[in-house]
Amino acid sequence: MATQKQEQGASVFSVVFLYLDREGITVAVEKTEVVVIGGGATGTGILRDLSMRGVKAILVEEHDLAHGTSSRFHGLLHSGARYAVKDYEAAKECIDENKIMRKIGKGTCVEETEGLFVQLPGDDPAYADQWIKACEKAGITVKEIPVEKALELEPNINPQIQRAFIVPDAAVDGFRLVWANVESAERYGGKAYTYNRLDEIITNEGKVTGVVVTDTVSSQSREIECDYVINACGAWAGKVAALAGVDIKVTADKGTLIAFNHRLTSRVVNRLRKPGDGDIIVPHGTVSIFGTTSVVVDSPDSLDSTTDEVKRLMHLGREMFSNLEEFRVLRSFAGVRPLYQDSSASSDEGDGRAVSRGFALLDHKDQGVEGFVSIVGGKFTTYRLMAEKATDLICKQMANTKPCRTAKEELIPAATATQIDELGKYTTNPAAYKTAERWGKNVDQVIEVIKTNPWKGDIVCECEQVTLAEVELRAKERARVTLNDIRRKTRLGMGTCQGTICTGRAITQLYEGGQLTHHEVKVMLDEFIEGRWKGNRNAMWGEQVRQVEFLRNRYMNLYNVNQGGDNYEI
Repeated sequence: MATQKQEQGASVFSVVFLYLDREGITVAVEKTEVVVIGGGATGTGILRDLSMRGVKAILVEEHDLAHGTSSRFHGLLHSGARYAVKDYEAAKECIDENKIMRKIGKGTCVEETEGLFVQLPGDDPAYADQWIKACEKAGITVKEIPVEKALELEPNINPQIQRAFIVPDAAVDGFRLVWANVESAERYGGKAYTYNRLDEIITNEGKVTGVVVTDTVSSQSREIECDYVINACGAWAGKVAALAGVDIKVTADKGTLIAFNHRLTSRVVNRLRKPGDGDIIVPHGTVSIFGTTSVVVDSPDSLDSTTDEVKRLMHLGREMFSNLEEFRVLRSFAGVRPLYQDSSASSDEGDGRAVSRGFALLDHKDQGVEGFVSIVGGKFTTYRLMAEKATDLICKQMANTKPCRTAKEELIPAATATQIDELGKYTTNPAAYKTAERWGKNVDQVIEVIKTNPWKGDIVCECEQVTLAEVELRAKERARVTLNDIRRKTRLGMGTCQGTICTGRAITQLYEGGQLTHHEVKVMLDEFIEGRWKGNRNAMWGEQVRQVEFLRNRYMNLYNVNQGGDNYEI
């Protein structure tokens, strides 16, 4: 059975075959040309690039999109200045991609904050001049400003700074960018299957012929026939490669970060020294993210931060911001950097900060598996370039000569002033602007919902100015929905109250709208409290203790959620 549809001038095919498995059960087998494994920035970037070149492609992700490293970082769109002295290639790639991302993600994914590098007392003064020369070589614009001007721009910085420089750093929303890549890919026929676990890479006489995946909700397995598989799983790339009998050495380098309850700065602020722990703070939405640490771990699933790591970051942070104690730590979290090493690298080179931030594209034909490619290493900032190189390789093998266009076409065109004004008639002005940032020109969907039901313009999350209409629309986009899925798409619960107030409102709407069952509501509330506790427990001092107690009492008493597992009633 085959179906065909036309969408934006592109021919989109979905081919499904039916066969009897060994137990005599009819099973659907989908057929495509390329299967991309991994729903982070690189994987979704590859899906977008393939789809724009007319290649039939399906992305498979075990969890939700942006579940891994692409949502567990500081949100910095690097200018490359951080790597200029030590890693010229990485620095050059970053500044080139930084310029591209400012164009294709402006108004939706990227906030053009600028960056500020500051030299503190005790920092090597000779490093600054070395750094300036390295930035110039890499093509990174650096402008020194008087210390007085720096303190005027960012009054929370330590007043003892000795030198200050402006660079073209920016902030980027990892969640929004990943979803924007998928939405762009879908316009050209690409497909993304979340909550589908890769179980097997099928080969025949050394050539990839398909994959077997399992729906983690229904537990049903199925086969997807394909000619190529691209492994874009970041820190998990080694595990995926092993399914094809290929060995990849990827260092899992854990970095812990902490989120503060305000924007401490308007710009990204970096410490002007050799890269180390606790030397970057990024304004991100309504909060600030500070980090990071670097600890090599045994598994990419080692995502727990520790109290000692948080205390160390706070100690380092006080050197940059002498009034840091005045701000409340919302939570700590950790992500794992996928640092690639070739098989000849020694164990000494496995130290996180000693490994290059560059990336490698591996064609495993040399290891006896034709049609299997891995893209490893790199930075979030260079995801689009990584996707382009991986797609170039596959398209060359397919004799597809269409050029890459991902650097020229916006991910999601920004909303117009007219659209923002129209939305502002039905909700608050801050909500109109915030919603427009999240939806771009697609904000008309939100406007139509609120026009039909004006009460859906009410605010669910005051911190991030999320409306009821947004929650409803995002919940209807996929066959299954969780609070975390909606959080990643809307920033619901990611502001100062960390979901203490808005989560109950959102889950009530989803239940009353028939999108969640009674049992699912109970499970999600339990998951919510556990998730908040995981992030809160390493920063339990001062005002945060009172906030956590408020959250606990609200959900235990108001919603009758009891501690001790799932034996509770709502």
